[in-house]
Amino acid sequence: MKPSGKKIYQKKKQRKFKNTKHPKHQVTIVTKQQIEQKEKDVSQSKDTPTKFSWISKIFYKQKTASQNNKEQKKKKTLFQNRHVSQWVRNHDSDIQLILFPSILLVILIILSVFNNQLFVSIAKQEPIAEDQSTAINPYPYVQAVGAPIISAKTAIILDRGSQVILYSKNPQLRFSMASTTKIMSALVALDYYKPDDILTVKTGNVSGSGLNLVPGEKFHFIDLMYAMLLPSANDAAQTIADNYPGGSNIFVKKMNEKAQALHLINTHYSDPIGLDDDTDYSTVIDMARLASFAISNPTFVDITSTKIKTIYTTNYQRQYPLANTNELLGIDGVTGIKTGTTEGAGEVLVTSVVKNGHEYIIVVMDSDNRFVDTSRLLNYIDSGVKYVEPSAPKK
Repeated sequence: MKPSGKKIYQKKKQRKFKNTKHPKHQVTIVTKQQIEQKEKDVSQSKDTPTKFSWISKIFYKQKTASQNNKEQKKKKTLFQNRHVSQWVRNHDSDIQLILFPSILLVILIILSVFNNQLFVSIAKQEPIAEDQSTAINPYPYVQAVGAPIISAKTAIILDRGSQVILYSKNPQLRFSMASTTKIMSALVALDYYKPDDILTVKTGNVSGSGLNLVPGEKFHFIDLMYAMLLPSANDAAQTIADNYPGGSNIFVKKMNEKAQALHLINTHYSDPIGLDDDTDYSTVIDMARLASFAISNPTFVDITSTKIKTIYTTNYQRQYPLANTNELLGIDGVTGIKTGTTEGAGEVLVTSVVKNGHEYIIVVMDSDNRFVDTSRLLNYIDSGVKYVEPSAPKK
């Protein structure tokens, strides 16, 4: 019985230990009033809005509204896409029947418009002649003769009627043109001015040869043309360019545009006079083509074939005697056109000649003696050039 008693004692002892209080443990006593106050504070904190809570509520509402709108739009587009795709599948054959002829019709319209524009552009480029009959020109050829000995670095003889080159020396090399630049200046001026137009001298002390024109003096255009082409007066050429609409720069621009229109692909102008030896350049082929075109203008031919002339200011207070610098003019069939000389270009001469009913253009550039060289080329024409007369086709 002792063991059982011992167990009983331990249980009682444990119970006694559980019911005892720890000396350090403190029990807080909460009164009823404190509990009520705490509940009151909690309820007030729920009712009181926090800082910026109303702003967040607004943004939240806007955000949710925008999301709803996006979802609705997305659903709407999906529905429309499904509806369109379904309609296309149902009417596929009908669409093909309508679409293919429409595409062909649009292509035909585009081709028709392009074709009309092409015909219009071709019509503009075609030369208009009063006589539509085709002229049959004799074809030139050169007999076996020795080449002429000349000092010019480059030279050419061109038969104007057939545009056949009868003689050439370094025809593709570029050289400075000197005052033969004024051939193009004259053509551009003739395209714009009338003979009786009055031009005012604006620039004084122009470099190179000139008449010492006084700024403020007035001349008729045709008189300034004689001054530019006979004694090669630089101040006359500058006056013509200065009075052009837009001034000298626009005038030079027109010179280059006309060179392109005439297919002078190796020619460039930087001034209306020809003083700039570096940027005024051409080839004898281009110069011959330019001269061949220039002598189709009767006014140009009348001026360049004149030996001497006197011009006056419009008020007749001053007069200027002019003399042509072309020493070969009137000799051996020479009818024009223009001389040129600068230190960089050497001696230059563009000549128009009529021999035995045929017209020729002779150009020598960078020559030691342009007149001697041209005379030898004239003898070359006499001794070596022959023609084949083609027979007209039978109707």
